[in-house]
Amino acid sequence: MPPDGTTIDHVDTLRRTLHERGLRMTPQRQLVLDAVAELGHATPEQICAAVQRFAPAVNITTVYRTLDLLERLGVVRHTHLGHGAPSYSVREHEHVHLVCHWCGEVSEAPVALLEELGRQLRVRAGFRLDASHVALSGSCAGCIDAQPDAHPPPRTGDPPGPRPDAQPDAGHDARRDARADARATDERGASRR
Repeated sequence: MPPDGTTIDHVDTLRRTLHERGLRMTPQRQLVLDAVAELGHATPEQICAAVQRFAPAVNITTVYRTLDLLERLGVVRHTHLGHGAPSYSVREHEHVHLVCHWCGEVSEAPVALLEELGRQLRVRAGFRLDASHVALSGSCAGCIDAQPDAHPPPRTGDPPGPRPDAQPDAGHDARRDARADARATDERGASRR
């Protein structure tokens, strides 16, 4: 692996694919690919921040356009890990994402765990599952150990990542109720306008 963290295969594959389509490997494309490979799972904003460490003039629009191109070329892929921006990873980085409701931790599980579900969906619903593009939400082992009987509320509109109330504790329900009251007040105010 080169010192920048990108595998030679990724670089060669991208360079060859770009050349076949009449495009070239620009420094910006190289930096975006390096950042995706280095970060594992990252939002465009995180990728942009990593790129800007080496090239401060690269802006978020360039990152989005480059990610779009890299995805169309099959070099990277995206997954929605929550309600916010997608998370990008290198193409052969295929697994099921497990997202904790409480702390926002993202862990991985083999795609093979969903093979039986995939078979059942195909037989019963005529649906072909792409299990490598799946994020399941629940509670991680650490949060289950901290409060085994707790059930987090659904994440309606919260940004991805750790929740502001990410500690499973007795005040959790009160904070959830306060957020629901605030949303209801906002909705009532909006309907009067």
